[in-house]
Amino acid sequence: MIDLHSHTLHSDGDRSPEQLLTEAAAAGIEVLSVTDHDTVSGIGECRAAAARHGVRLVAGIELSCELHGREVHILGHFLDEGSPALGRLAAAMLAERRERMERMVLRAREQHLDGVTLEAVIACSGGENLGRPHLARVLVDRGHASSIKDAFDRFLGDRCALWVDRRRLAVPEALEIIRGAGGTASVAHPGANAVSRQELRVLAEAGLDAVEAHHPEHPPNQAEAYGKWAADLGMLITAGSDYHGPSVQPDRKLGDRWLAADRFAALEERARRGQPA
Repeated sequence: MIDLHSHTLHSDGDRSPEQLLTEAAAAGIEVLSVTDHDTVSGIGECRAAAARHGVRLVAGIELSCELHGREVHILGHFLDEGSPALGRLAAAMLAERRERMERMVLRAREQHLDGVTLEAVIACSGGENLGRPHLARVLVDRGHASSIKDAFDRFLGDRCALWVDRRRLAVPEALEIIRGAGGTASVAHPGANAVSRQELRVLAEAGLDAVEAHHPEHPPNQAEAYGKWAADLGMLITAGSDYHGPSVQPDRKLGDRWLAADRFAALEERARRGQPA
């Protein structure tokens, strides 16, 4: 199986690179892309773990972008993780995420949520790239929420008590960074972000390579529609489980959605030639 969307604790997943690749091998995943949010800091560890477990690793990233005033996510695949542009982006986003988390923790203090500290969030993250799921785990551990979902529903969702907005890249900027790192760019889970056919056309005209038509949040009819729209616009197809680990999404498994080998080969060839859609 080929799964082109997964996360580690270097962003908002709950699995270390070693744990993720161990699970991937056990699930029969032959090709896995690790697409942590706004960072490639875990790719080196993932590459070493992938070699140990006989899984091919595709270096990736997931970038938060803005399209027509709302959030969309752009996936990069086949990246050179040593790209200077990626390094500059990761450094800037790391600082922005920490500042955002400091503000969210301050709001937790103002809400009298005992035990919610920046140090506790960092301990949950396993690294420096801090996100809402890490804060959610602290809320659960301190007894303020019954589950990660409960923490998001009551405290961390958009416009909830602890929510703080974040920086988003312009789509052309994200595409330029991905292209500069030798990768292909696809829109992640477009159904979850209500990306319309016309907006796909805008993305295609901006240089997007592919559409993640197959995603756990896309029912079959929606996956079929996005696949058709992508073909009409000359774009390729990607697929992935968007796996974060059991404490984040208990019902989701690696390989929930997978990409056919011929479609993967077409995407890889697009990256090799460096051709926009």
